[in-house]
Amino acid sequence: MTTGLHPGNQPRESRPTGHETLPRQEQADGEGLYVENRTRSSVITARAAASFAPVGRSVATARSFVRDTLQGWGFGDIVDDAVVLTSELVTNAVVHAGTAADVLCLRSDEGVRIEVADRYPDREVPLQSTAVSMSSPDHEGGRGLQLCAALAGRWGVEYTPTHKTVWFRLDLPARPVGTRAAGPSLPADLLPLADGRVRVAVVQIDRPGTITAWNEDAEELFGYTAEQVTGKPLTDLAAWPHTPGTSTGIAEALRLSRWEGSYGIRGAHGRVIPVYASHLRVRDTGGEPSTVCLLVRDHERAVLQTPLRLPASESTTLPESGQGADPFEVFIGSPAPDDLDGLLQRTVERARDMLDGDSAFLLLATDDETELEVRASTGLPSARQRFARVPVEAGPGRYGSARMPSVHDDLTAVPGAVPLLNGTGMRSVVTVPLKVEGRLTGSLGVAAEAPSRYSNEEALRLQFAADRIALAVESARLGELERLRRGSLSFLVEASDLLAGTLDRDQTLALMAQMTVPTLATWCAVYTIADQASEPELSYVLHEDEERIDGLKALLAKIDPPPPVPTPGARVWSAPATAAHDAALRTSMRSLGLNEPATVSSGIGTTLATAAAVGGETVVLPLVARNRVIGMLTLGKPTDEHFRQEILELAEDLSRRAALALDNARLYSERTAISQSLQRSLLPPGLPDVPGVEVDVIYRAAGEGNEVGGDFYDIFPIRDGAYGFAIGDVCGTGPEAAAVTGLARHALRLLAREGFGGPAVLERLNSAILDEGERSRFLTLLYGELWPQEDGSAVLKVVCAGHPLPLRLRQDGTVESAAEPQPLLGVMDDLELYEETVTLDPGDVLLCVTDGVTERREGTRMLGDDGLADVLTTCTGLTAGAVAARIMRAVERFASDAPSDDMAILAMRVPGLQKD
Repeated sequence: MTTGLHPGNQPRESRPTGHETLPRQEQADGEGLYVENRTRSSVITARAAASFAPVGRSVATARSFVRDTLQGWGFGDIVDDAVVLTSELVTNAVVHAGTAADVLCLRSDEGVRIEVADRYPDREVPLQSTAVSMSSPDHEGGRGLQLCAALAGRWGVEYTPTHKTVWFRLDLPARPVGTRAAGPSLPADLLPLADGRVRVAVVQIDRPGTITAWNEDAEELFGYTAEQVTGKPLTDLAAWPHTPGTSTGIAEALRLSRWEGSYGIRGAHGRVIPVYASHLRVRDTGGEPSTVCLLVRDHERAVLQTPLRLPASESTTLPESGQGADPFEVFIGSPAPDDLDGLLQRTVERARDMLDGDSAFLLLATDDETELEVRASTGLPSARQRFARVPVEAGPGRYGSARMPSVHDDLTAVPGAVPLLNGTGMRSVVTVPLKVEGRLTGSLGVAAEAPSRYSNEEALRLQFAADRIALAVESARLGELERLRRGSLSFLVEASDLLAGTLDRDQTLALMAQMTVPTLATWCAVYTIADQASEPELSYVLHEDEERIDGLKALLAKIDPPPPVPTPGARVWSAPATAAHDAALRTSMRSLGLNEPATVSSGIGTTLATAAAVGGETVVLPLVARNRVIGMLTLGKPTDEHFRQEILELAEDLSRRAALALDNARLYSERTAISQSLQRSLLPPGLPDVPGVEVDVIYRAAGEGNEVGGDFYDIFPIRDGAYGFAIGDVCGTGPEAAAVTGLARHALRLLAREGFGGPAVLERLNSAILDEGERSRFLTLLYGELWPQEDGSAVLKVVCAGHPLPLRLRQDGTVESAAEPQPLLGVMDDLELYEETVTLDPGDVLLCVTDGVTERREGTRMLGDDGLADVLTTCTGLTAGAVAARIMRAVERFASDAPSDDMAILAMRVPGLQKD
């Protein structure tokens, strides 16, 4: 804060001149509203100015500045109204507008004009017509201007290119000379006692604190002549303090604009004489300050003591009922905030104003009532202190417990007594408990920058206020807790549904992060552990600001991951904040050329932004599934922010569900990989090049790859000029079907290369399947041998054992079966099979499919053999690959649902000889 006092009637700036016309205020539609266009002809006799930084504590400092200034000018009658208006206008500037505030006090013979200017002129200002009734002053929005309209004689708003100024003028009340206040008529026996002659000592003290004037009554009271005490410090005579609870030292009292209280003066006889004193700080025409002290005997204090004045809200009654106002509404105001945070913030602001403090704070008890956490504050760095916790039995207070009211005169004498105020500049503090039915539910405190500001009297006043609002705060807290629990349950149910809806590992990691950011944390990182011998690996990083993700990921990649501790619950991890701070410091030093030239200046902002993004509290929660740590969930806050306990408990519940979902995704991925690997092993690695014959295969496995399919195919060379081909379908899926599939494919190759013909090969395969016993499965199989001919044709010998019959497409578009049906394998012994010979002429196509093709369904319709033949008739002239693709496309389009069975399509075409 910077201040300046300027006597006389020459203002420092051109704005407050002796004659000044105020601008007219109008609405956008041209309708005229309140107008202040009368000239001011009063002569300015004194001026005081001060500037206040845009911090919460500036509001209290501005109030003190205006109060001291007006009391020094002798305008005590309008001090209260001026302080209220200044408090609201400065709050608008430093809290809501977020700019510095300039306060200017101008004194004239008619009253005082006070101007409050901020540096945000573009903000919209509500204008009010005299015909429009204003809303309740207890509403926060626009309350400053409403109070101006209610309390000030004149007020207005002025704009410049850089400032917006709200001014108000308070006129001195017209009253008979000498009349200040009147009390009730009292019987003589109730009047205060006094000696026969009341002596009022008048003592004047200069700036260094030495006595410059000493009247006759002072000589009579204390026994010193003026010559004996003139030039001596008052501290040589004063016994300070005389009574317990005096909250200001004599040096501070002499510097205050006005002070009243008890202390003692050591008389010439050596004894201390209790006195009641009233101090008024004045200045001479040269601007030199001094203090005039009026002193009487302590039992005659009624001569000087200012009568206690109750606030207007405490002395009024409700007009409708005639009964006293509700104590809660008296303190909080009406209407009361309907949310807990609003109620707590209003509470600390009213408590600060009530005790004229620089800051205030309120702590609420946790669910188990073993700790108190900061939930609201004003005049303090709230982001750093928010949700900080202290144990109940080691809370603030001279009794070492938050369960009792306490007063600290000077926190510098007892460092760490109130950890919440460390480093805030606060020197004195008073705290009181909030209790409901004997239970400690919270603690309310008010602090000041000056030492010894509070006494037991202030503690009692604050306790009275705390008793007013304790029940309402507890009720709102329980309501918030119930809403949080319901919201937590809803959140966990939704999270469980989302996590259960996927078995993909990467998608599970993304869901974990997206559910925590920004609901629970500002940023999130997930570490995974492949097995017990592996180190944690950074798998996923997310920040609520997408531009911060790359910087955060780079920062976390450079530091060691948190240790995989299986202990449940969140633990603090300080490594990210430390690394971010160090990186930002190094970048800043390079940019200043302190170590080495900065090579990439654009990275400075990124580094500093990353440091701010991870500079708050960071916690790690283990991901434990099936008694094994499979990873860690890391949650972080930006600079100076902490996690609430409710959020950590919710994050712990989420981490348990996420760990199980992540482990399920891992197991599913492993099983899918095994299944796909096994499936690939049951299919040929590739198709051989058959001279003079086009061969193409399409294979589609149903499902998501979690089961091994029973369909298979194979084409392999048997001997020179001969090739074997097969397409089959094992009943069922899974490992048992895979065993039969592997047995069939490898047995076919082995038996064919041993020289056995088609029927012999299938009969031996049938015996091998039956030898599997309970593990055996039915098998439909189409097996054949192919001999390309020199004339461009191809000769095939086929055996169709229970399999869909192969179809032959001729060049003229006709389709016919190329084999007869025979019994399937794996059912009976002594199977007798025979083979059939088919000759494919140039241009002919042989199509072999599994039953997944022919049994494709849409409702009650089925593609069937006839439908397949109809599609094949449209494939005349197409290559083998085109034929297979057209068949597959027709099958997929036959029904809207995804195929429920595996499908294999084998197409062979004889193109004929190529002519030179």
